[in-house]
Amino acid sequence: MYTVGELLRQWRQRRRLSQLDLAIAADVSARHVSLVETGKSNPSADMILRLAAQLDVPLRDRNRLLLAAGFAPRYSERPLDGDAMTAARDALERVLTAHEPYPALVFDRRWNIVMTNRAVDPFFAHVAPELLQPPINLVRLGLDPRGFAPMVVNLADVRAVFRTRITRQLATAPDAELTALYEELLAPDTEDTSHPIESEVVIPMVIRFDGRELRLFSTITTFGTPLDITLDEVAIESYYPADRESAAYFTDSGNGG
Repeated sequence: MYTVGELLRQWRQRRRLSQLDLAIAADVSARHVSLVETGKSNPSADMILRLAAQLDVPLRDRNRLLLAAGFAPRYSERPLDGDAMTAARDALERVLTAHEPYPALVFDRRWNIVMTNRAVDPFFAHVAPELLQPPINLVRLGLDPRGFAPMVVNLADVRAVFRTRITRQLATAPDAELTALYEELLAPDTEDTSHPIESEVVIPMVIRFDGRELRLFSTITTFGTPLDITLDEVAIESYYPADRESAAYFTDSGNGG
């Protein structure tokens, strides 16, 4: 069981900051940061949250810091489908619907899909039923031979993008389940020869679907100032056509909802 000082030191080192760097950012003395980390000073809840904010600690882990110091958790974690989250859920649904006829989905910190728009449905129709049993994991769906993998023309590039994103995510906030997912599906091997596409501004995902090759790129949207753990950990991935032919597929009558 780590003390609050030990946990703060781990987060500071993870962010590659010195005690002086953190002290300046948090407007406290470097000596005070040192005393907190060594357990010689007991920080207040407000001081813990001030340091955590400068270290960009996720809300879930801010609660852990507070608990380690003997304080009550500050942030709630309410289910997205609960009554208390109606406004947030409605906001997510509006974003998803507004993105139609192009696909968009919401996923959590472990890449489990929690919401989709109607444009995603045609793609799910070509996936093995066992992969669509909750929780539906976006990484597994994209890379499993029973999922989208046979449809993805540039699978090595897509795998490299997943690897980069999850490596960055784990460096920011370690998670045992996400690490296991990485090791299962993304650990580099000798056959992995993917290379960046230097001629592209972004690397598109190229899908052979319905007799066409669709080129898609995506953007990620998150809540700006969440005060709930659930909202802190969800993101919207919105897919856009990368060329006119791909756009035409979705805008043709009967496609994309």
